[in-house]
Amino acid sequence: MKTIAEVAAEFDVSTRTIRYYEEVGLLVPERTSGNRRLYSKADMARLKLVFRGKRYGFSLEEIKEMILLFDEDRTGKKQLKRTVEYGESRIAEIEDAIAEFQALKEEMEILLGQFKQKLQEEEEGS
Repeated sequence: MKTIAEVAAEFDVSTRTIRYYEEVGLLVPERTSGNRRLYSKADMARLKLVFRGKRYGFSLEEIKEMILLFDEDRTGKKQLKRTVEYGESRIAEIEDAIAEFQALKEEMEILLGQFKQKLQEEEEGS
């Protein structure tokens, strides 16, 4: 069991972030008789999933849904199915963003080429 300060330090986040995840239902730490939070290995595993999901661009609601599905179905099938659905959707979003950036890059390269040509013409004409 770890304290909130230990958990925050391990994940390099603020204690406020950990408390927020508790507020939105992602974590349910045990409490001591003095009402101090204690986080289990299961809580730590959930936090790893939260931070991984955030890194991949999933919303907290999506992450929460994926995590809570395991509690609903201990076989993990529902969780895996939803994770695949969200993952495929996120990959499609990333592919769209890549295509947009590629088009932007190509447009900028054309403009840059035109600017270089104009600059060269100006320098030759001087």
